[in-house]
Amino acid sequence: MAIKHKGHLGIGIAMFISFLVVLVLIFSPLFTVGGKKVNGLIWADEMFNTLSKGSSYFIPKVTKSNEKFMGQMFSVTLTMSKAEDKPGDAEQRAVRSAALFTVNEGIAKAELKGTELKIEGDLGKVLATAIRDSETMYRNDGEKMKVLYATAMKTDDMKQMFRQWYNVLDRMNKQFVRDKKAAEAKICADVMKKAVEAAYNYYGVEPVKVKDKLGLMTFLLVFYVIYTLWWGFAIFFIFEGIGLSMTKAKVKKEV
Repeated sequence: MAIKHKGHLGIGIAMFISFLVVLVLIFSPLFTVGGKKVNGLIWADEMFNTLSKGSSYFIPKVTKSNEKFMGQMFSVTLTMSKAEDKPGDAEQRAVRSAALFTVNEGIAKAELKGTELKIEGDLGKVLATAIRDSETMYRNDGEKMKVLYATAMKTDDMKQMFRQWYNVLDRMNKQFVRDKKAAEAKICADVMKKAVEAAYNYYGVEPVKVKDKLGLMTFLLVFYVIYTLWWGFAIFFIFEGIGLSMTKAKVKKEV
């Protein structure tokens, strides 16, 4: 293989090797998360999780939106089964969902028949209780959830307990949509997505505000751009060094 440009080839090889060295370092357990040694990708993922959690706190907003539903009575009958359920799954889900209302007396009356759950009560109070539990989970206080629900739900899995709010609110939202109750459907969807779902997904993650890590975030984004270009220029210089290049094809003229 003929070398056309030794200087370009040397630069390309140096960039190629240094790129691989940095890549090895990234995949080495040189970083610490929660007292454990992890590689750079896991560290970066955990950091962005903490930043996204800090930017996903909408509980005060949905609490404010729910105020106008306090005292508004409702009645729904929810089917707690799913198409993919194994034997006993639907019954267990129905029992655990009903426990939300037996534990929190006064917000609504829940009547369970097989896998069907009939709920009658104060919509605002039901949603306020879901928001309260979302706040608890958002603050990573799983023990408080265990004290409240473990006996009634017969499980020590905090996330499994809390998930019942998603199961109930999702079905309430769909029932209100079918009943053409747009306002009720919207507030159920808002509480489910902005409070319950966010608290569930981020349970165990410590929230950090973006402004507190602005310097680190800027560095990572700049590094990502530079590292991507680094690889591209390494290949470019190697190809230039060995005489491979792209040129515009000549236009053939008809004779």
